[in-house]
Amino acid sequence: MKTPPRLTGIERKLGADDLIVSKTDARGVITYANRAFLKIADYREDEVLGRPHNLIRHPDMPRAVFRLMWETIPAGREVFAYVVNRTKGGDHYWVLAHVTPSYDAHGRVVGYHSNRRAPARPAIDAIVPLYKKLLDIESRFENPKTAWQESTAALHDLLASKSVGYDEFVFSLDPVAAEAAAAGAAS
Repeated sequence: MKTPPRLTGIERKLGADDLIVSKTDARGVITYANRAFLKIADYREDEVLGRPHNLIRHPDMPRAVFRLMWETIPAGREVFAYVVNRTKGGDHYWVLAHVTPSYDAHGRVVGYHSNRRAPARPAIDAIVPLYKKLLDIESRFENPKTAWQESTAALHDLLASKSVGYDEFVFSLDPVAAEAAAAGAAS
């Protein structure tokens, strides 16, 4: 496996109308990536198909958030999350991800579908300190399992202290995104 590219510190930004779409199988292996995904991440289609979606995982993304996703979507529920991704060349870009399960004819989860849009800058500015806190917790443990368990517990404690679920928390950072999601759910 190749070493991930050196991080450049350069942020790329999605346009307001850009929509990144990808699909994976149940193990998280990419089965589809649209042109917007390939363009922002600087990959060719043949470089991403058949590869794990964590190909674009940025090291500033806490494992606790991914753990929450992997607890939610296999159970048949959608999840919204702010995610920072890494490009092939080491740049980064933020997205507001909406991940849903995909089902077979028998109602079994067989994969995942993710739509990602440009997030509001105030939402990113609000989420970065939380992610830094979760990463700090994770860095205290050599064992990766212990690291994500401890940071996941801290995330759950934060949500409980606010009496909200994760999606509610995400939407509290960007009311416009919350309205758009509600409108999409109503249609």
